[in-house]
Parts: sequence; structure tokens; C-alpha cells
Amino acid sequence: MTGITARQCSSWALLSLLAINLALTAGCSSKTAAHRYSTSSTASNCYAKALPAAGEGGLAWGSTLGMARQKSLDNCKRYASRSGGTPSTCQVVSAECKK
Repeated sequence: MTGITARQCSSWALLSLLAINLALTAGCSSKTAAHRYSTSSTASNCYAKALPAAGEGGLAWGSTLGMARQKSLDNCKRYASRSGGTPSTCQVVSAECKK
């Protein structure tokens, strides 16, 4: 008799874990990628890339070329300082607007 109740308990535990897993998966699957990741190119037509002499650079999008250049310089300074580079040497190496 204990063998039957042990099997019933293990099957109930397995079904409970399966139900919890499905509930968690269903809760996450309703989120779309557009809500989590915004595409910067939808409202921004211009981009710029800035690089320092050493360290990581920065890429940024903006509605104008000047805004994109300024954002990329700011990103370059931030990333260069985090990566042990030289933030004071950041320069825009590429800037362009889509037609």
C-alpha cells in the first residue's frame, strides 16, 4: 500500500512541477520583442561612431547628424573609461544619415 501512495505522490509532484513550468513559460511568451528592445532606427535617421585611441568606442543614433555625433562621443567617453582606455581621445570616425 505504501508503494501505491509513493507513486501517487511522485506523479502529483511531477504534474505540479510541470504545471508551474507551463504557467511561467506562458507568462513570458506573451511579451513581444518590441516591448523589450526598442529599435533606435525607427525614429532616428542618423548614426555616428566614435572611437578612442585605446579602449572601446561608441555608436549612437539620433534624429539629426549633430545629435548622433554628440551621443556617440558621450558613449565613447563612457565606454573608454570603463574599459581602461583613453576617453579624452574620442573622435567621431563615421557619421551618416539615411535617405
